[in-house]
Amino acid sequence: MSRHVTSGTPEQSDRWQESGGPRGELAEKIAGEVTLSDDPGATLRKWRTEFEIAQADLADALDVSPSVVSDYEGGRRANPGIDVVQRTVTALLDIDERRGGEHIRRYARVLSAGFDSGAVRDLREYSATVRLDRYYETIGATQVVAGERDSIAGHTVIDSIAAIRQLSGEEFYDLYGRSTNRALVFTGVSRGESPLVALRVVTPTPHAVVLHGIDEPSLWEHAPALARRDGVSLAVCETDLDEMLEAHDRLP
Repeated sequence: MSRHVTSGTPEQSDRWQESGGPRGELAEKIAGEVTLSDDPGATLRKWRTEFEIAQADLADALDVSPSVVSDYEGGRRANPGIDVVQRTVTALLDIDERRGGEHIRRYARVLSAGFDSGAVRDLREYSATVRLDRYYETIGATQVVAGERDSIAGHTVIDSIAAIRQLSGEEFYDLYGRSTNRALVFTGVSRGESPLVALRVVTPTPHAVVLHGIDEPSLWEHAPALARRDGVSLAVCETDLDEMLEAHDRLP
């Protein structure tokens, strides 16, 4: 498989650009990531699971047996060629559109804001402000520290590990800066130390910070004090990641 394509092949780019919009941009991103991957099958599996599509459903769309999909994802077949990648990406997006297009819309919001969708899982402005107690109830979070403000006008969901690896200091600061009246949700958190320390260098601060994947006893011992000092509402959330992301789509 070629290692010289940065965003799908020229043929793929022409074909997907004809469709235009978020779908075309996302198709190019997925194809480029698969093409450049050292393990294309694993990357295909990552995107299939991101879209919450079962192997059997993808196999039906491709008119192959589930074992073929499994073999590609497990590296038991030769690396997928350009045609297989293109057909697979098209099938993933077609299935998502038939289900309402939730994942395409989510990635479109991230990409349109200028951030890498690997680091930023979702972001959105709401049509009306949402009280924090309603927000926490919707996503299944538990407030640990009450903040100075009781409502938000949007959210940003950040993959903590990917953000550290992929975002420059300027990009990270910009991401925080765009989130002053939002809830910042950090996934992949072990104790919550890094997100809370980072808040110390950002002005103004977000209205709320949610640490996803931990419970209150696992929280870094200094996190509550730092949140109180900055007047930020702090919450923890153990809801399944996909369920938590879907819950955000139910907000106005």
